[in-house]
Amino acid sequence: MTKIAGADIYIVRIGGRHPVIVQLKTESGVTGVGEAALAYGIGETAAAGMIKDLVENIVLGWDPFRIEALWSEMYDHTFWAKGGGPIVFGGISAIEQALWDIKGKMLGVPVYELLGGKCRDRIRSYANGWSFRANTPDEFAHAAEQVVTDGYDALKMYPLASPLGDAHGQIRHVSQRSLTRDAETLAVDRVRAVRNAVGPAVDIMVDMSGELTPDAITRLGRKFEEMEPLFLEEPVDPFDIEGMRRVRDAIGIPIAAGERLYTRYGFRRVFELQAVDIVQPDIGTTGGIMETKKIAAMAEAFNMRVQPHLCAGPVLTAATLQLDACLTNLLIQEVYPYRIAEHFDIVDHAPELDIRAGYAPVSDRPGLGVELVRTAIEPHLWARCGG
Repeated sequence: MTKIAGADIYIVRIGGRHPVIVQLKTESGVTGVGEAALAYGIGETAAAGMIKDLVENIVLGWDPFRIEALWSEMYDHTFWAKGGGPIVFGGISAIEQALWDIKGKMLGVPVYELLGGKCRDRIRSYANGWSFRANTPDEFAHAAEQVVTDGYDALKMYPLASPLGDAHGQIRHVSQRSLTRDAETLAVDRVRAVRNAVGPAVDIMVDMSGELTPDAITRLGRKFEEMEPLFLEEPVDPFDIEGMRRVRDAIGIPIAAGERLYTRYGFRRVFELQAVDIVQPDIGTTGGIMETKKIAAMAEAFNMRVQPHLCAGPVLTAATLQLDACLTNLLIQEVYPYRIAEHFDIVDHAPELDIRAGYAPVSDRPGLGVELVRTAIEPHLWARCGG
């Protein structure tokens, strides 16, 4: 059996985003790709360094087919994985995805066949990233109309965020959990304008990014109820599971959370308190494909649905869609279709570009279904390990 012989690690800084990608190389020449979901915010260099440390200290020389065993090895022997956060689990997640990619390629099957087979051939998706330059309610409404024109019947917005006005459409979130009455009124007006623009048949999701206290978000959430969002995301700080439950009990909108929770252990209290209606693990930070599948199974036991979080590059999109195909309690999938072309050019077949009428097809190619484009990715090489 072939062994892991080396790895290339990339930080792809394109258009205000910075996907962190690993390509594992085997002795037989088969390669696999994976991505840590730290393509936004701060932490990409730390995640790339974590991948490098894991490869050099644990992964090199490993049998790539022994995915569960290697996951346990990384969890047990990094020390920091137990109780750890996005950096350590971002590294583990990227490596774990790459192992599935290798295994699928060596067996000649897409990863979904290794996870129990497809439950669906295409994945209903909602658009994100369309509103980052909008500020006034009218600007939100016009941007939302374009998303619907593009074929989506579901979209997500950030009513508390303000555009920074930079070339990349970055946004600024609320500071110190403080919200003025004017800002609250603007948030409600933005959501109402979008609902009026797209009509009642389009699903709207409202993301609060964990910015407010339970009392403040309860007051605001009650004002959102008339617009009938599909869900209210991260209503409070993700550490405050009890606060999430308080909000869920107080408003008539389904609650979603999970992008900043890690592994099945981090989700345990969410399930015990039934603090949300929809869980949102990200396979690029929560531990990988199989860890997310385990979280989804736990959610199913509590009659909760799953909407995998996704805000990184096309490698992670491909990996997520492979898992989506197998989930029996999938609600919908997040995608970012409005990034610049160079963002998608790093792979030979970006899944985001295949979305039609709001549905993403599931690739039948072996492995995750994407390959890195050497000429596009090579300038972003950050480290090379092993052979």
